[in-house]
Amino acid sequence: MPSPETEPQPEAAGATEQLGAFLRAARERLQPEALGLPAGRRRRTRGLRREEVAALCGISPTWYTWIEQGRTQAVSVATLDALAQGLRLSPAERSYLFGLARRADPRAASAARQPAGEPEDQDCARLVGLMRCPAYALDAHWDLLACNPEARRLFAPWLGESGPAEPNLLRWVYLDPLARDWIVDWELRARRLAAEFRADTAALRDDPRHRRFVATLCLQSPEFEQAWRSQQVLEREGGLRAFATAQGPREYRQFTLRGGAAGAVKLIALQAL
Repeated sequence: MPSPETEPQPEAAGATEQLGAFLRAARERLQPEALGLPAGRRRRTRGLRREEVAALCGISPTWYTWIEQGRTQAVSVATLDALAQGLRLSPAERSYLFGLARRADPRAASAARQPAGEPEDQDCARLVGLMRCPAYALDAHWDLLACNPEARRLFAPWLGESGPAEPNLLRWVYLDPLARDWIVDWELRARRLAAEFRADTAALRDDPRHRRFVATLCLQSPEFEQAWRSQQVLEREGGLRAFATAQGPREYRQFTLRGGAAGAVKLIALQAL
């Protein structure tokens, strides 16, 4: 089975095509009735029409069509802000939109930066080691940076001695058959993880390693390819997590903390319920 580091096939779509695909998916998810627009008996388009979105955003239908069709190389911050508001994008979707367009979102808070020369992976490893609940840390590509013994015991199929030599959360969830039985509501959790990964890695869309990873996982997992092509974007956050472990069902409350440059390092801790 090829690894993301050796598979030569990058994600095919360029920047403008990715932006257009995301806008089209967002447009098709909106229902006319929810926005006070008539549904119409002859409506053939899923969701809203392009001219309806253009009206909601206060831009010309031609300009919106060009953006969605990938026929423009630059979209202004003002237009992106109008698109985010008109399409009712969530904060995570808005962040992803600006990331695709390579524009700084004026509403976004300045990202906290790690002081130069400070080895954030070593600091994270020390912090994880001090925790007494299951805890682990991921880098920008969701590769494992550190974990404590409690996490190794809880996530034995992934982080135990029989797990992969180079643990990656998304690769394990989608490619290891054990994950499907071990993660309660696997289908729902897997789809959400793909949406969180899309939001988390918007700034990496031109990174060769990231593109190889996505392309390879799409080839290896039809479920991931379907989830990725859906253009869903969600913020990575905590909440209830349930696992069917060898010792029986276990429930935890997950907490996700961010650190490092632009929050690239994610520390995940799980409190037993």
